[in-house]
Amino acid sequence: MKHDLQLNQAGELRHFLTIEGLRRPHLEQILDIAESFAALPGRQVKKVPLLRGRIITNLFFENSTRTRTTFELAAKLLSADVINFNVGVSATSKGETLLDTLRNLEAMHSDMFVVRHSHSGAAHFIARHVNPGVSVINAGDGWHAHPTQAVLDMFTIRKHKGDFTPLRVAIVGDIQHSRVARSQIMALNTLGVTEVRVIAPCTLLPAEARSLGVHVYHDLETGLEEVDVVIMLRLQRERMDGALLPSAHEYFQLYGLTEKRLQRARPDAIVMHPGPINRGVEIASEVADGSRSVILQQVSYGIAVRMAVMSLTLGARAGEQRG
Repeated sequence: MKHDLQLNQAGELRHFLTIEGLRRPHLEQILDIAESFAALPGRQVKKVPLLRGRIITNLFFENSTRTRTTFELAAKLLSADVINFNVGVSATSKGETLLDTLRNLEAMHSDMFVVRHSHSGAAHFIARHVNPGVSVINAGDGWHAHPTQAVLDMFTIRKHKGDFTPLRVAIVGDIQHSRVARSQIMALNTLGVTEVRVIAPCTLLPAEARSLGVHVYHDLETGLEEVDVVIMLRLQRERMDGALLPSAHEYFQLYGLTEKRLQRARPDAIVMHPGPINRGVEIASEVADGSRSVILQQVSYGIAVRMAVMSLTLGARAGEQRG
């Protein structure tokens, strides 16, 4: 039987690279474990000893202070030792290949690599070449995937809405260049929501949008009708080739989420954003800071979800080795 790169022989998570190919029980297992970790901040002793003696390396080839910090904090709350690899002064900037860098870090006895890279597939490449006892987590690769962000978004939705089945979810903004959106769409469909909508101008939608299992809207107000969850995305200008939009001001006039537009959604709809927020571009401050916003809670939940993924993948590897 051929096993997915992410799974071990028992069908348990070995790496966490993408939502694609995972089944609902895999995602629900992560969400359930994260639930137990979410209570830690309220305790006097916040650390648990699950990964004591393990070494986790944050291997970030692309800047993201918030994501790296939440992974670092998650690892430390699990009692792991953490190495933050500064790519800016590393040998890779002097011509050393990614594989050379990997082998040198493995010689330092790392048990896990948390990888962020501007090239799609970088985390998969590393996962194919690591030693058998090492796990890899994809912290974002190019336009491809950002699985832990998607799962923390699912955790946020479940905390506020409970059952996924009856939900209508709208993802608004730069779908074309967003690795988060692709992972969110896969996760939502895997968890069985009633409908996933994407709302964006034609220039910010991938050509294969409808094949992703979504309903496409180009008008924001129409797309928001009766939705339970609104996920706003920032404009990924660093990944755009050419002028896909006339101006940020015009974009806000057409696709910016305001209180008036939010009234089209269900009265108890929640508003999410994976960050960083561009106020006055994709979302008004009154919405971002409003009573229906759960944006800051997403950040807090991200720590628990990343703790769950780390403990699950390293636990699966340990079990496999014992077997």
